[in-house]
Amino acid sequence: MFNMVRVWERKKWARSKNDKTKYKMRQVYTILDKLKEILRANGITKTVTFGDLTQVDLNKTTMFPLTHIFFGNVTFSDHIMSASVRILCLDVVDITKEKQTEDMAFGNDNLQDVLNTQLQVVNDIQQEMRRGNSFSDNFQVTSDIVAEPFQDNFENQLAGWGVTINIQVPTNELSLC
Repeated sequence: MFNMVRVWERKKWARSKNDKTKYKMRQVYTILDKLKEILRANGITKTVTFGDLTQVDLNKTTMFPLTHIFFGNVTFSDHIMSASVRILCLDVVDITKEKQTEDMAFGNDNLQDVLNTQLQVVNDIQQEMRRGNSFSDNFQVTSDIVAEPFQDNFENQLAGWGVTINIQVPTNELSLC
């Protein structure tokens, strides 16, 4: 089985020509590139990955905060493609060994900081997709976005937010090869 994870530390993927036709769809590339552009501009996200999350080396603390993207179902209708895109925004929760005596509501870790900064990443994505350049580039969010918090679901004491965004793009976005 080949590695399905892409870590965006590259300039551009090589996009091969489709032998069956002189045209090819490029919506997957367009959606991924637009999300990567939004995430790189937020000043919080350090690494963006795509594909099978189990293939990401979550033990490398140098790559966090990390946002992982993978596709769900894609639905086609008249001239429109609706893609369900799952996004996980996560970071490492650091635990201090000093005993907290003043305010136990915040505990002895940075969980609230992680949840706050990763929720800001989610907010940046949804704001850009609804009102920014993404909207004017024909990226349409088709439903409300619900952010689901998680904690300790992964190794390294990771926490953050998961969202599913339904994005509509035109199906006539073709490129000449």
